[in-house]
Amino acid sequence: MTPQEYVQQKAARSGSSFYYAFLFLPPPRRAAITAFYAFCREVDDVVDEVHDPGVAATKLEWWRREVDAAFAGRPTHPVMQALQPIAAGFDIRAEHLQAVIAGCRMDLEQSRYLDFPALAHYCHLVAGVVGEVAANIFGRSSDATIAYAHKLGLAMQLTNIIRDVGDDARRGRIYLPVSELKQFDVKAQEIISRSYSERFAALMRFQAERAQRCYDEALALLPEADRQPQKPGLMMANIYRTLLREIEADGFQVLHQRTSLTPIRKLWIAMCTHWRGR
Repeated sequence: MTPQEYVQQKAARSGSSFYYAFLFLPPPRRAAITAFYAFCREVDDVVDEVHDPGVAATKLEWWRREVDAAFAGRPTHPVMQALQPIAAGFDIRAEHLQAVIAGCRMDLEQSRYLDFPALAHYCHLVAGVVGEVAANIFGRSSDATIAYAHKLGLAMQLTNIIRDVGDDARRGRIYLPVSELKQFDVKAQEIISRSYSERFAALMRFQAERAQRCYDEALALLPEADRQPQKPGLMMANIYRTLLREIEADGFQVLHQRTSLTPIRKLWIAMCTHWRGR
């Protein structure tokens, strides 16, 4: 299997909303975003699939060294063999990849966030930086598009957090800020034990409203000149916003289930965004 085949399979197997947006890119940009996304999946899988924190930390350290070696011209992993030769052409830098690894390392080192600024820093590493790299790959003419990409990354990561509250709690992590749990009088144990209440619903409405504001703020930041090249990001935004609205309409039943959209619905949203351009 070639490195290019490896990253293609890694991206396709994920079933992610991102994959559907990639389909509309020209081949060189599609190859770059697929390789970068495969890298993100590799390091994220270390945290999600390796149950021993010590082993996971060792694996992330291996990836940190692999990134340095790859950008020195010595990639050994197929993901880096696919990504390194094309990285410079899309302004993908080692510090971008190291930031993603640092965000994954945070998942090994802490399972709570005291307030929203602390959570936002985590989101910057695992989503904002990813958004910046994606925006560079899609193509941009303005630095304002980087600000848009970071804000959109935050909105999408907040959507992930809302969707995955129950799953994350079963893994020992609660991303909802401690200060906001206290504000709505929701105990961590209620989330872990899947106990719904009006207090929990109010907390989740607060989270969803903030995520929706972030989507609106992101779209307002995107320059008109870059809307066409940034269509893949807009596709992902529309898919994620649709998911968030589904969760809202279902009354935030996120403690015992993981809401998702069908592949055909994701593809349809992507196609509609492609046709209407926003």
